[in-house]
Amino acid sequence: MSPFCPSASDRPTHREPSRMQPALQAATRAMHGSEPNRMAGEPLVASITQSATFVQHELGECVSHSYSRATNPTVAALEDRLGAYEHALPALAFASGLAATQVLALSQLSAGDHAIVGAASYGGTVRLFAQVLAPLGIRSTFVDAADLDAIRAAVQPKTRLVLVETPANPTLILADLAAIAPIARAAHAIFAVDNTFLTAALQRPLDVGADVTLYSTTKWIEGHHATIGGALVTRDEVIREKLAFLRKSLGCIQSPFDAWLTLQGLKTLSLRMRAHSASALRIATALEGHCALRRVIYPGLESFDQHALALAQHDGGHGGIVTLDLHGGRAAAEAFVRVLRVTTLAESLGGVESLATHLETMTHGDVPQAQRERLGIHGGLIRLSIGLEDSNDLLNDIFGALDAAASSTFASTKETSHVS
Repeated sequence: MSPFCPSASDRPTHREPSRMQPALQAATRAMHGSEPNRMAGEPLVASITQSATFVQHELGECVSHSYSRATNPTVAALEDRLGAYEHALPALAFASGLAATQVLALSQLSAGDHAIVGAASYGGTVRLFAQVLAPLGIRSTFVDAADLDAIRAAVQPKTRLVLVETPANPTLILADLAAIAPIARAAHAIFAVDNTFLTAALQRPLDVGADVTLYSTTKWIEGHHATIGGALVTRDEVIREKLAFLRKSLGCIQSPFDAWLTLQGLKTLSLRMRAHSASALRIATALEGHCALRRVIYPGLESFDQHALALAQHDGGHGGIVTLDLHGGRAAAEAFVRVLRVTTLAESLGGVESLATHLETMTHGDVPQAQRERLGIHGGLIRLSIGLEDSNDLLNDIFGALDAAASSTFASTKETSHVS
C-alpha cells in the first residue's frame, strides 16, 4: 500500500499571505522560533551560558556578545522566542517585571513629562509611578482604564506614555485596547499594555495598536514558580533600541539560568493557558451564588460587567485568575485561608500550583488606603490563581474554605447582634 499523501484540501489552511511556506502558529513558534533551522549535532534544548564575559581577538572587534550585563546567549535565545511568539522583534528580558516597567517608563519619560496609568494595576506599578518616579519630576494620572472618556480627559500636552493592565490586578477590570490605541496615538504617546494575566497566548495587544507589551514572566510564561523575571516586546526598532540601552545602563538583565528556566516554561505556555482558563471558568461558575460570597469576579462569567469585551478581546480563554469578594471582610478572609489544603496562601500567581492571595495585606499593602478603597480592594478580597491540579480537588478545597468563611461571618454577626 502506498503511503498516504493528503491533498491540498486536507492540509492545514494557515498560510502567511506573502510567503509560500506555511506560517507557524504561536505554540510552534514558542518551541522553535519563527524560522526553525537546526544544524546536525545542535542540542535540542538551549544551553545555559553561565559566563560574565566573552572572548575577543581584535581591538574594536564586533562580536555577538561581549559582557552579560548587556547580552547573553541564553537570554538572547529566550528573547528570540518571546519575540517570535508575538511576530515581533526579539524581546528584552529583565531581572523582574518591575525592572521591565521601570525601563519602559524611563525610556519614554523625563522630568516634566506625564504618564497615564491604569488605576487598577499591580501594586508595585502604582508604587513605582507614585513614589519613585514622582520625586524625579515625572507626573502620573491614575485613571479608570475602562473609562475611555477618563483617558481622553487625562491627556496633557506632555503625556508621553499610556500604560494599562488588562485584565487588571486584582479586580480583572478590562481596558478596550483597540479603542485606547488611537487615543494614545493622537497624543503622540507610547501605548504599552501589561499583558501578564493573559499573555500573548490569549490576548495580542500588538495586533490592535499597542506599541509595547509588558510581562512579569515570573507568572504564567515561566509558569512553575521557579524564577523572577520580566520582558518587554515591541515591533518598533527605535523603541527597542532605547529599551536595550537603558537595560544595559541600569544593569537589570535577566540571569542566564532564570532565562533558561523561562525558556522551558514558554514551550508549554499555549497549552497551559488554555488548561488554566478552562479550570478557572469551571470553578468560577461553580462558586457563583455561594452564601459566603458577595460576588465572583471572572471575565468568562456572563455576570461579569465587561463580558462582551472579554469575548471580543480574548482568544481561547480568559486566564487563570478568579477573584472572590467575601462577606465578612478580613475575618472571613482569615477563616478562608486557614483551612485551605490544596491551594497555597502565597504572594504570586501564574504557576502550575494554585495560590490564594489576600490583596489588602499582601500585593497591594503599599497602595494608599484611599486608592485601595476606590478600586474595591478591601479585607474580604481574595485572588485565586488556578493551577493545574484536578479541578474537582480544587473545588472541594475552595468550598471547604468558603464554608469556614461563612461560619465565621455568621458567628460574627450573631455575636454583634447579641451584644447590641
